[in-house]
Amino acid sequence: MASQAAPAKRQQDLQVQYTTYKNTLQQIAQKIGDVEQEAEEHKLVLETLEPLSGERKCFRMINGVLVERTVQDVVPALQTNAEGLKKVLEDLVKQYKTKQDDLEKWKVCCHLCIQL
Repeated sequence: MASQAAPAKRQQDLQVQYTTYKNTLQQIAQKIGDVEQEAEEHKLVLETLEPLSGERKCFRMINGVLVERTVQDVVPALQTNAEGLKKVLEDLVKQYKTKQDDLEKWKVCCHLCIQL
């Protein structure tokens, strides 16, 4: 009876590890999607503001407060934010690929362990 419990426990442990890998990948993918959406919003706003006069009034939401600024004040901050989002996105994609590679290595190792 004990000999059957050990493989069942091992199988359960492997399933938990696999689920953890998959959940982590899903969370990173969700973050990537969120950052991509935010980056696209920044891009659209910058494209909209580009042809406007620098002295023109515009409004920006900062911590839930709508603040009046000029286009020339807002554009540099938006560009900085867009560049930061691009960097975050690159880091998240690297993190996703690394975790995906880890999962593939784990699958190979796991497969070899099961065969023993």
